[in-house]
Parts: sequence; C-alpha cells; structure tokens
Amino acid sequence: MTLKERLHAGERIQGCLLRLPSETLLEMTAVAGFDYAVVDCEHGPADLVSLQQHVRAADAYGMPVLVRVGENEPALILRVLDLGAEGVIVPHVDTAEQARAVVAAAHYPPTGERGFATYSRAGRFGRGIAEHLADAERTTLVIPMLETARACDNAADILAVSGVDSVLVGPADLSVAMNRSGPADPEVVERIGGVVRAAASGGHPMTTIVGSADKAAEAPAGAVLYNLTHVLMETLRGLAK
Repeated sequence: MTLKERLHAGERIQGCLLRLPSETLLEMTAVAGFDYAVVDCEHGPADLVSLQQHVRAADAYGMPVLVRVGENEPALILRVLDLGAEGVIVPHVDTAEQARAVVAAAHYPPTGERGFATYSRAGRFGRGIAEHLADAERTTLVIPMLETARACDNAADILAVSGVDSVLVGPADLSVAMNRSGPADPEVVERIGGVVRAAASGGHPMTTIVGSADKAAEAPAGAVLYNLTHVLMETLRGLAK
C-alpha cells in the first residue's frame, strides 16, 4: 500500500521532519523504521538540487518523502512533485478556496491543473502516460497547514475539499498569530482541539507534529510527525547536564 492508502485506511503512520541538508539523518530515519520523512523547505534552505538528493536517498530505502514547501506556489509544488516527492505540506492555508488551489497545483487533470510531463524523475524519465497518471493519483498526498485562528475556524470546510488528505496545525505559528504565549496556552490548545474534533467528525485523518514519544501517544488518529530538531536538541541538552 502507498503512504496515502495507509493513511486513509486508518493506519497510524510515523515520520520525521528534517531540514536541509540532512541526507544522513534521512537515511537514519529510514533505517530506524519510520514510515516516511518530511523535508522542510519552508524553515530550511529551499534548494531543489539538494532536495532531489534527499528524495533519491530515501528511495534507496523505500521510504516516501513529503515536502513542506515554503509557500502556496503552483510552480514550486510542481517541481517538488516532479522530483519524486509523494506529497506536499503547504503552509498558511486559511480557507477552502486556498485549499482547492493547493489541490489543483498538486494533481493532474481532471482533479487538478498540474503541468504534465513523463520525463521528470517522478515520471521515470519517459514511461507511459497512463501509468504515470495512475501512480500520481494513487500516491500524491496534499496536506494544508492551518496556522491562524481563521484557518482553524475553517477546518471542516478545508477538510471537505476533494483532494485534501489531511491537515496539520502549526502550533507555534498559531500561537504567534493569536498573540499568545505559546502552543500550551489554553486558547491555542482549544483552537487545536476544535480542528481535531472537526477531523474526527468528518472521518478525516490528522497530521500532528510532536516532540516526544509521550506526545505522539496522545496524538489523534492519522499521521504523527516528529520534529527531529526538537528531539535531538532535547536529547543533547539531557546529555550535557
């Protein structure tokens, strides 16, 4: 089964968020047994040549890669998917209309408007059109990030957009946007809880970013995403004591 199929089948999948450049950490993630990795091109260098090397390294281990793009830009989403990423995480999606634009950029017609080419890495450098279209439809994941109170209020509508597979709340961005002290602030927690309830009500999987195994155990159904920088820094601080 593809990562997308596993997510929609109700499996709990676990991955790590890594920032470029980190090929070795990506390989370690695969060897450790994680289901997927997310390469961060929003808060890390958005170097597409380096990104291609990361996707290729993950392919060697059979581990899917998603990419958090820096912005909702169709041309960037196209390039990331053409390099072989199995999906995109797109920041700052506030409305269903914006979510539909993300889906349109990530999927080929008739679902979306993604430019077509089989000579890309994702197209295996010129394989058959029908095969490439079928694989793209079966594998491409679209995950909008909700990072404002407005986005959280619109969570049910965003999740209802055909082609949206899951949503990821950005707790730090949300807390700043709400002018609160941090992700643990009660009002921020309540906003996130509203998104979780909307997802559960509609039968949609969540994607939840966490910094520890304890937090992962508390995460709602769907995908767990470890912030590897946080995990490593907590481990190093513990060792340095």
